[in-house]
Amino acid sequence: MIRGIAALLLFQLLGESLVFLTGLRVPGPVVGLVLLFLALQASRRWAPEAGLPVERVADGLLSHLGLLFVPAGVGVVALGAMVDGQGAAIAVVLVLSAILTLAATVWAFLLTRRWMGREDPP
Repeated sequence: MIRGIAALLLFQLLGESLVFLTGLRVPGPVVGLVLLFLALQASRRWAPEAGLPVERVADGLLSHLGLLFVPAGVGVVALGAMVDGQGAAIAVVLVLSAILTLAATVWAFLLTRRWMGREDPP
């Protein structure tokens, strides 16, 4: 268990360090996850048992994922007065962002379908 947690923290540190040294505009944990993914794929080929501690820790964290949302919920409750005052603005932003996301998704789907040469059947 400790080896798995240490591996996760090591890859987060590697991602943060790489972002700091190169000035990439990507979050360090995302770079660390990509590096972890590549390392796990390589370990599957050459040492299949090497990724097991990380997989066990990841399964444990995922089984308790709901607990990770507790601080966000507490923040919303603690700042309820501020959220109440901005309720209309938050609702407008949520609706507009949902519409823009749906439009962008449809546009990307149609563009991809046209690019792959699959037009609508007659």
